[in-house]
Amino acid sequence: MRERRKLTLRARVAVLSALGVALAVVVVSLAGWWLMHGRMYDHLDRQVRAQTAEAARAATPEDALRLLHSVDELPDNWSDGDVPDDAAQLLVQVGPPPPVVVRFLDNRGDVVAATAGAAWLGPVGSSAAAVAESGTGEDLDDAGPDDETVYRVHTAPRDGGAIQVGSRVIGIEGTLDDLRVLLTWIGLAGAALAGVVGWGVARTGLRPVHRLTGAVETVAETQDLDSSIPVTGRDEIARLATAVNHLLTALAASKAAQQQLVQDAGHELRTPLTSLRTNVELLRYADAQQGSGKVLAPDDRARLLRDLGIQAEELTTLTTELVELAAENTDPEPFGPLDLADVVHGAVIRARARWPQVVFAVSATPASLTGQPGGLSRVVLNLLDNAAKWSPPGGTVRVRLSTTDGQAELTVTDEGPGISEQDRPKVFERFYRATAARSMPGSGLGLAIVAQIVRTHAGSVVVGTASGGGAELRVRLPADHAS
Repeated sequence: MRERRKLTLRARVAVLSALGVALAVVVVSLAGWWLMHGRMYDHLDRQVRAQTAEAARAATPEDALRLLHSVDELPDNWSDGDVPDDAAQLLVQVGPPPPVVVRFLDNRGDVVAATAGAAWLGPVGSSAAAVAESGTGEDLDDAGPDDETVYRVHTAPRDGGAIQVGSRVIGIEGTLDDLRVLLTWIGLAGAALAGVVGWGVARTGLRPVHRLTGAVETVAETQDLDSSIPVTGRDEIARLATAVNHLLTALAASKAAQQQLVQDAGHELRTPLTSLRTNVELLRYADAQQGSGKVLAPDDRARLLRDLGIQAEELTTLTTELVELAAENTDPEPFGPLDLADVVHGAVIRARARWPQVVFAVSATPASLTGQPGGLSRVVLNLLDNAAKWSPPGGTVRVRLSTTDGQAELTVTDEGPGISEQDRPKVFERFYRATAARSMPGSGLGLAIVAQIVRTHAGSVVVGTASGGGAELRVRLPADHAS
């Protein structure tokens, strides 16, 4: 089945503008029509009441009609087209309805005298008969054949019964019909004009959006993240363009960081791979020379194999840390409630197994917070590995966890040489290794991973000097209020 084509934004704006104006015109027209209807009938009701009061002084209906001067003041502009279809037979029998009709009723509500055209009023209603019988009150009602409104009839008490004065309303209804037609055409014209104006306004208003879209499409095609979109004005479109520029800047920074990571990783991988290749080629060469009697000494062979194991371990560590660093960016671990003390104790158990020659002294109080269990475990373990690596055999790595001012504070100190002042600002950079550390195993990523995960948890990590002269690394994380 063919998918139905959707309207463009410009067309939707034009259609919605037309519908909005049409709705407004309909509401205003209906309100105006009903207001006019009420005003005209209120005026007619006041007029017919005044006529009834004047006619009540007359002795006969004809005298009442002459008293009202109805022939002079209410000219008969009647035409056959004004008559409802259901009243055609009555028109033939009694002629057109006069402007004013007067009827006298007795005290039982029966008609005793009437002027010409009284047949148009129809039979006396029960409310009018009640006025005649009681001699009090009044009645104001519509009258005409077959439920058609031809007259507005007012009934008032008089001596011996009641008087009825009917004023013709067909002229009013004709005026209201003309007004209805006029308002309908005005509404249609207004809706059409609103559609045209809405189309123009949408075209003009969306022109900056089209320019912005074109600029974004150009960036997508060229992959040039360093380009920026021109921003003019201070309206919503300008804010959107500014936001897109900020997005391009962030993407460019992310792309540059990716490229830098690849370059740094390639540089760091090149050293162990070169060493591995050299040692492997040396072993192959030694094996190839066995036929000539040149045999590699067992101590040299054992040293080469030991170096190969160390280099393979360094390569494995570097690869693992690179994978962890990339996974932290692309597939972040979900946050959840945890006790940092449990994470610390678990990491210490693993560190003791990896560094049996170092003593780990732990002092941890419960610290509840919301975080990534795996990420925080890597933070603690990396800090412990770094401290153990620099501690001398038999040295002590002290781990202390406490909560202060709504923050969990983790401090790891060692008994090594410490970190020099010039190296402290750079120890958390990727692949950075101090001069004293270049002869030791490591990739320069451990503390960079620590800094990245701590930033993810809205925390901070700083480097200092322990009381014994070694390095001190302090991590602060926001703790839950319940802790």
